[in-house]
Amino acid sequence: MKIEHLGIAVKSLSDSDNLFARLLGKSNYKQESVEREGVTTSFYKAGESKIELLEARNPESPITKFLDKKGEGIHHIAFGVENIQTEIERLKKEGFIFISEEPKEGADNKLVVFLHPKSTNGVLVELCQEKP
Repeated sequence: MKIEHLGIAVKSLSDSDNLFARLLGKSNYKQESVEREGVTTSFYKAGESKIELLEARNPESPITKFLDKKGEGIHHIAFGVENIQTEIERLKKEGFIFISEEPKEGADNKLVVFLHPKSTNGVLVELCQEKP
């Protein structure tokens, strides 16, 4: 596993894009909507990892709920894996709890699955694999 990206919940993608472009000295390389999750994402390269900014598109979005509860900030850490199914099985045997055990299409051409924060010291963990 490697750290693939850090997800950061933001209230305004345009304001945060401006901030991160100045911080990192470069523009985002991709902006994308994930309708199923009700979010718009913006990606930045940071060395071998990435930063994903997440803005809610509707009141039912998990990002809306996160912002209401915790405000802007780190939402999740994503680990890149070679085989998401193998990792799901391995982590289930280790006693980790998943929000859903079925990988879904995520942003940036990935299959994704999330581990429940109750089993990861309060941190939302995402596993992601490049789509074949």
